[in-house]
Amino acid sequence: MARPIDDTDREQVRTLHAQGKARNEIARALKRSPSTVSKLARELNLTFDRAGEVAVATAVRREDLAARRAAFALQLQGSAEELHAQLFAPCTVGEFAGKEGDWHTADLKKPRFGDQRQIIASVQTAVNTSLRIAPAEGGEGAEQVRSMLGALGEALTAAAGDADDDGGADGG
Repeated sequence: MARPIDDTDREQVRTLHAQGKARNEIARALKRSPSTVSKLARELNLTFDRAGEVAVATAVRREDLAARRAAFALQLQGSAEELHAQLFAPCTVGEFAGKEGDWHTADLKKPRFGDQRQIIASVQTAVNTSLRIAPAEGGEGAEQVRSMLGALGEALTAAAGDADDDGGADGG
Protein backbone atom coordinates (compact mmCIF):
# COMPACT_ATOMS: atom_id res chain seq x y z
CA MET A 1 0.00 0.00 0.00
CA ALA A 2 1.28 3.47 -0.91
CA ARG A 3 2.27 5.78 1.90
CA PRO A 4 -0.16 8.61 2.56
CA ILE A 5 0.48 12.04 1.08
CA ASP A 6 1.58 14.55 3.69
CA ASP A 7 2.52 18.22 3.88
CA THR A 8 6.18 17.38 3.31
CA ASP A 9 5.27 15.90 -0.08
CA ARG A 10 3.28 19.02 -0.95
CA GLU A 11 6.15 21.31 0.05
CA GLN A 12 8.67 19.27 -1.94
CA VAL A 13 6.45 19.38 -5.01
CA ARG A 14 6.13 23.18 -4.63
CA THR A 15 9.92 23.61 -4.17
CA LEU A 16 10.95 21.31 -7.01
CA HIS A 17 8.34 22.84 -9.33
CA ALA A 18 9.71 26.31 -8.51
CA GLN A 19 13.16 25.02 -9.51
CA GLY A 20 11.76 24.19 -12.94
CA LYS A 21 11.75 20.42 -12.51
CA ALA A 22 9.49 18.36 -14.73
CA ARG A 23 6.70 16.23 -13.33
CA ASN A 24 8.57 12.95 -13.87
CA GLU A 25 11.74 14.34 -12.27
CA ILE A 26 9.74 15.33 -9.20
CA ALA A 27 8.08 11.92 -9.09
CA ARG A 28 11.47 10.20 -9.12
CA ALA A 29 12.84 12.52 -6.40
CA LEU A 30 9.84 11.90 -4.13
CA LYS A 31 9.57 8.21 -5.03
CA ARG A 32 5.95 8.83 -6.02
CA SER A 33 4.04 8.12 -9.19
CA PRO A 34 3.73 10.87 -11.82
CA SER A 35 -0.05 10.83 -11.35
CA THR A 36 0.38 11.53 -7.62
CA VAL A 37 2.66 14.47 -8.44
CA SER A 38 0.06 15.75 -10.95
CA LYS A 39 -2.64 15.47 -8.28
CA LEU A 40 -0.52 17.40 -5.76
CA ALA A 41 0.30 20.05 -8.39
CA ARG A 42 -3.41 20.55 -9.10
CA GLU A 43 -4.08 20.96 -5.37
CA LEU A 44 -1.32 23.59 -5.22
CA ASN A 45 -2.52 25.33 -8.43
CA LEU A 46 0.73 24.47 -10.21
CA THR A 47 0.99 23.47 -13.82
CA PHE A 48 3.50 21.55 -15.87
CA ASP A 49 2.40 23.22 -19.10
CA ARG A 50 5.56 23.74 -21.12
CA ALA A 51 3.90 24.75 -24.39
CA GLY A 52 5.80 28.05 -24.47
CA GLU A 53 9.15 26.37 -23.94
CA VAL A 54 8.34 23.69 -26.50
CA ALA A 55 7.27 26.31 -29.06
CA VAL A 56 10.54 28.22 -28.60
CA ALA A 57 12.61 25.03 -28.81
CA THR A 58 10.73 23.99 -31.95
CA ALA A 59 11.31 27.38 -33.58
CA VAL A 60 15.02 27.24 -32.73
CA ARG A 61 15.24 23.72 -34.17
CA ARG A 62 13.51 24.81 -37.39
CA GLU A 63 15.92 27.72 -37.81
CA ASP A 64 18.89 25.44 -37.18
CA LEU A 65 17.67 22.91 -39.74
CA ALA A 66 17.00 25.67 -42.28
CA ALA A 67 20.56 26.94 -41.88
CA ARG A 68 21.95 23.43 -42.23
CA ARG A 69 19.83 22.81 -45.35
CA ALA A 70 21.07 26.06 -46.89
CA ALA A 71 24.70 25.12 -46.15
CA PHE A 72 24.19 21.65 -47.63
CA ALA A 73 22.52 23.14 -50.72
CA LEU A 74 25.63 25.27 -51.24
CA GLN A 75 27.81 22.17 -50.94
CA LEU A 76 25.66 20.38 -53.52
CA GLN A 77 25.92 23.36 -55.85
CA GLY A 78 29.71 23.27 -55.43
CA SER A 79 29.71 19.55 -56.21
CA ALA A 80 27.65 20.20 -59.34
CA GLU A 81 30.17 22.81 -60.47
CA GLU A 82 33.09 20.43 -59.88
CA LEU A 83 31.32 17.71 -61.85
CA HIS A 84 30.50 20.13 -64.66
CA ALA A 85 34.18 21.07 -64.93
CA GLN A 86 34.92 17.41 -65.73
CA LEU A 87 32.73 17.45 -68.86
CA PHE A 88 35.46 18.67 -71.22
CA ALA A 89 38.55 18.15 -69.07
CA PRO A 90 41.26 15.68 -70.01
CA CYS A 91 40.86 12.32 -68.29
CA THR A 92 42.32 8.87 -68.03
CA VAL A 93 40.11 5.86 -68.59
CA GLY A 94 40.91 2.27 -67.83
CA GLU A 95 39.42 -1.06 -68.71
CA PHE A 96 40.20 -4.73 -68.96
CA ALA A 97 40.80 -5.66 -72.59
CA GLY A 98 42.37 -8.22 -74.85
CA LYS A 99 42.36 -11.98 -74.79
CA GLU A 100 44.18 -12.07 -71.47
CA GLY A 101 41.96 -9.43 -69.88
CA ASP A 102 44.84 -7.08 -69.17
CA TRP A 103 44.22 -3.68 -67.65
CA HIS A 104 44.74 -0.86 -70.17
CA THR A 105 44.54 2.88 -69.68
CA ALA A 106 44.16 5.70 -72.16
CA ASP A 107 44.54 9.45 -71.79
CA LEU A 108 41.67 11.27 -73.49
CA LYS A 109 41.13 14.97 -74.29
CA LYS A 110 37.69 14.70 -72.73
CA PRO A 111 35.46 11.96 -71.25
CA ARG A 112 33.69 9.59 -73.62
CA PHE A 113 30.11 10.44 -74.60
CA GLY A 114 28.56 7.91 -72.19
CA ASP A 115 30.67 9.27 -69.35
CA GLN A 116 29.68 12.84 -70.29
CA ARG A 117 26.01 11.83 -70.14
CA GLN A 118 26.53 10.38 -66.67
CA ILE A 119 28.33 13.55 -65.57
CA ILE A 120 25.46 15.71 -66.89
CA ALA A 121 22.92 13.51 -65.09
CA SER A 122 24.90 13.85 -61.86
CA VAL A 123 25.12 17.62 -62.28
CA GLN A 124 21.38 17.79 -62.90
CA THR A 125 20.65 15.68 -59.82
CA ALA A 126 22.91 17.82 -57.61
CA VAL A 127 21.43 21.10 -58.87
CA ASN A 128 17.82 19.91 -58.62
CA THR A 129 18.41 18.55 -55.13
CA SER A 130 20.06 21.78 -53.99
CA LEU A 131 17.09 23.75 -55.34
CA ARG A 132 14.62 21.47 -53.55
CA ILE A 133 16.53 21.80 -50.28
CA ALA A 134 16.91 25.58 -50.53
CA PRO A 135 14.75 27.03 -53.32
CA ALA A 136 16.11 29.99 -55.24
CA GLU A 137 14.45 33.22 -54.25
CA GLY A 138 12.77 35.33 -56.89
CA GLY A 139 14.19 38.61 -55.69
CA GLU A 140 12.43 41.93 -55.30
CA GLY A 141 11.33 42.25 -58.93
CA ALA A 142 9.93 38.75 -59.32
CA GLU A 143 6.35 39.79 -58.61
CA GLN A 144 6.62 42.64 -61.10
CA VAL A 145 7.90 40.25 -63.76
CA ARG A 146 5.01 37.84 -63.10
CA SER A 147 2.54 40.72 -63.31
CA MET A 148 4.06 41.99 -66.56
CA LEU A 149 4.02 38.50 -68.10
CA GLY A 150 0.40 38.04 -67.05
CA ALA A 151 -0.57 41.36 -68.64
CA LEU A 152 1.36 40.47 -71.79
CA GLY A 153 -0.42 37.11 -71.98
CA GLU A 154 -3.81 38.77 -71.59
CA ALA A 155 -2.96 41.33 -74.30
CA LEU A 156 -1.86 38.59 -76.71
CA THR A 157 -5.02 36.61 -76.02
CA ALA A 158 -7.14 39.69 -76.62
CA ALA A 159 -5.24 40.49 -79.83
CA ALA A 160 -5.74 36.94 -81.06
CA GLY A 161 -9.45 37.25 -80.30
CA ASP A 162 -9.65 40.58 -82.21
CA ALA A 163 -7.92 39.03 -85.22
CA ASP A 164 -10.42 36.15 -85.22
CA ASP A 165 -13.35 38.60 -84.99
CA ASP A 166 -12.04 40.56 -88.01
CA GLY A 167 -11.91 37.42 -90.13
CA GLY A 168 -8.17 37.06 -89.81
CA ALA A 169 -5.21 39.29 -90.47
CA ASP A 170 -5.72 39.29 -94.26
CA GLY A 171 -9.31 40.50 -94.00
CA GLY A 172 -10.56 37.34 -95.62
